[in-house]
Amino acid sequence: MRIEQLEYLAAVTRLGSLRQAAQELHVSQPALSETLRNLERELAVQLLDRKRSGASLSVDGRELLPYFTDVLDAVDRLKRAAHQQHQSKRMVRLGTVNAATVSLLAPALQAFADAHPETSVEVLPAQQADIHRLLLEGSLDLGLVNVLQGDDPPYDLDSTLLLRGTVVACVSAGSPLAAQPSVSREDLLVGPLILMRAGYLMHRYVHRLFDGDVPPHSYSTDGAEMGKLLVAQGLGVTVLPDYSITGDPLETYGAITTRPLDAPQTEVRLLLQARRTPRMPGAVRDLHRALLQQATTIHECLTPSP
Repeated sequence: MRIEQLEYLAAVTRLGSLRQAAQELHVSQPALSETLRNLERELAVQLLDRKRSGASLSVDGRELLPYFTDVLDAVDRLKRAAHQQHQSKRMVRLGTVNAATVSLLAPALQAFADAHPETSVEVLPAQQADIHRLLLEGSLDLGLVNVLQGDDPPYDLDSTLLLRGTVVACVSAGSPLAAQPSVSREDLLVGPLILMRAGYLMHRYVHRLFDGDVPPHSYSTDGAEMGKLLVAQGLGVTVLPDYSITGDPLETYGAITTRPLDAPQTEVRLLLQARRTPRMPGAVRDLHRALLQQATTIHECLTPSP
């Protein structure tokens, strides 16, 4: 039995005519008819009732149709999986919120590039809601998102915990706030305050910190990277997850630093998310592993020695 025979049978069943099926399949009608007769001989079953008015499934053919359909569906799934595997060998698409941290991404991408020199990685900065949507649509292979304590990860995606941290004040190394042991809500109000735009997790956190009233701010921006740059230029202070700052080049070279917030601590988690699938393409799986390994390295650096 060949897949081609089942495809021919499906076309005749759908069109109700050997002639029309032959035209659609770009084969001669005698060749199509002989192919289906060979299938009938192989199965020892008459599958079609052939009449001058057309061809239709016989009683036996109708009883066997679900099995034929299952085989064709399985072949279609195999083709789609093979196509996805081929695509993932050429490019892996990673969506990330801006606070996902350079110290995680850069080393993981380098390790992946060393193992997969033939595969490119497209990194797409986006808000959390967009990353969820693009993952479900299949436009992204992996996504990095932050969630606050008490947030439930989406039930329709697989989520792997990479990092845990707390929200801290990100201040310029030359700021008076850098000389303080902690930063209070009143210090943030003195500002200038650099706030993330609505839709970002840190905007929601500040909203919660100030009991529902977003405080006056001097600047608003799209994500952590621009926020850190503005802080480094001495334009104000912002709040971010600690793991978004630790290991950042601006922090490493002394342009920015962190101070704990004089407020109840709120845990922030960085999650690696993917579509639920029985088998992840090899290249996507390897990037997933590289991110998880780098997160372990970061966690070991952040954990104080006993």
